[in-house]
Amino acid sequence: MEYMTIDGRCVPIENEKNILALIRKAGIDLPTFCYHSELSVYGACRMCMVEDEKGKIFASCSEQPRPGMVIRTNTKRLRKYRKLIVELLLASHCRDCTVCTRNGNCELQSIAFKVGIHNVRFENHKEQVPIDLSSPSVVRDPNKCILCGDCVRTCAEIQAVGAIDFAHRGARAEVMPAFNKPLGETDCVGCGQCRVVCPTGAISVKTNVTDVWDAIADPNIRVVAQIAPAVRLAVGDKFGMPKGTNTMGKLVAAMRIMGFDKIYDTNFGADLTVMEESKELAERLEKGENLPLFTSCCPGWVKFCETKYPEFAQNISTCRSPQGMFSAVVKEYFKDKDEDERKKTVVVSVMPCTAKKGEITRPDNFTDGKQDTDFVLTTIEIIRMIRQAGIKFDEIETEAPDMPFGIASGAASIFGVTGGVTEAVLRHLSEEKGYQTISQISFSGVRGEEGIKEATAVLGDRKVRIAVVNGLANAAKVLDDMKAGNVTYDFVEVMACRRGCIAGGGQPLPLGPRTKASRTEGIYRVDRESQIRFTSENPIVEEIYRDVIAGREHKLLHRADF
Repeated sequence: MEYMTIDGRCVPIENEKNILALIRKAGIDLPTFCYHSELSVYGACRMCMVEDEKGKIFASCSEQPRPGMVIRTNTKRLRKYRKLIVELLLASHCRDCTVCTRNGNCELQSIAFKVGIHNVRFENHKEQVPIDLSSPSVVRDPNKCILCGDCVRTCAEIQAVGAIDFAHRGARAEVMPAFNKPLGETDCVGCGQCRVVCPTGAISVKTNVTDVWDAIADPNIRVVAQIAPAVRLAVGDKFGMPKGTNTMGKLVAAMRIMGFDKIYDTNFGADLTVMEESKELAERLEKGENLPLFTSCCPGWVKFCETKYPEFAQNISTCRSPQGMFSAVVKEYFKDKDEDERKKTVVVSVMPCTAKKGEITRPDNFTDGKQDTDFVLTTIEIIRMIRQAGIKFDEIETEAPDMPFGIASGAASIFGVTGGVTEAVLRHLSEEKGYQTISQISFSGVRGEEGIKEATAVLGDRKVRIAVVNGLANAAKVLDDMKAGNVTYDFVEVMACRRGCIAGGGQPLPLGPRTKASRTEGIYRVDRESQIRFTSENPIVEEIYRDVIAGREHKLLHRADF
């Protein structure tokens, strides 16, 4: 076994790619701004500097561990060095922390406290620039940017979008879209992964909290909410509950206290998606046209395909997302009641995804030219509302969602993780509906956090070739291989965010490996504990098709352009 000496202790080297990983394995929390294990090494922030026995200091994130090395992480020289770096960052940073969206959850704020900064000696001479509000999904505030480059590398390396990059040099350096165009006028897909890695409030979720409170306060408005599967596994993180806890019952109770009139489960919309997407896949397989069928649940992926690979747009399913289907059906369900009571139904969806805020404004997701989903609240926004209402979330009793849209299958719940849509569709199309079928599908290769997974399923007398993709850079690889003729598929599921909706751009931070694993396991636990495991076994689905949809499947459940 080979060792390094870190702060006087021997630490074994076990394939760590840099010294920083070894330091963290040794139980030392060395501060960083620009280091993320899934991104390329950048080494710009210099916070992870260490000192060897000869007095040389270097960035631990960009140095490979070597047997026999002796380093220290907390010398007087290093403490002074880190403190000066943070002080200089603060000197050119907006310091309105009390009204910042990241107040209390800001890495710059946290590290400034950790290194012992109690005052900043330097004046801020940086010119204030306008805040970019053009995107429906995120807000870009350049005045809070510390030039760590995390957002730039995430957008380019993980998502292959490249909507933002560095401009200018030296003290004039900025992060911005090309030619400083508004973010809403770029190829940005609204996935919010830049917001996930941003250590400050330079990129934040565009909030609709005030709009929703106003709707709740209006006696002439019926406020109907739907809650996505990945949300219930993340809310508890901010209320001291174990990671991955299913908080659906508490969420329903809290939202009733806040004044929502009806609270439903988006999983019911996912069951509708399973019905329609399975039917569409079967029809395309029979005709042999427009294959592969790409899933359409993820709006970030849909926009990415339309802008970067328009030649594949016809392969995207015509189905609306579960959010879109659900909202259209709910508006139809309350239509007569609204007329009788002279009320207006407003649908609020609670989502893990920032791109959903853009999806609801797309005309192809309207019904008869009218917007179906009125507002999207991300997970962090509903957490903010719970706190504003003074609700002790961890103490309130659980309650069940309202009927008839409160019952859903376990297959619908796994939409929140990569591979979940594929698994749900395969369950529905399988002739045998039993636990052995569920087990066989789950071990077919559709589960797991790998960026690109391949599987084969037998439907009838045909072998169906499947790809499950998460992360848009991985989607680009698959599409490029398809264009080159290197691979062929019949069905391709794509989610913009790595690991799926459980790691969406609107989820609570931090989002480390343990958090992601806990949320994923929580999703599968919901499925395992469900009495209904197949969409076809949900009795409410048949009832809604008969009494509400009634032959209007295309109008209510599919995009308007098709």
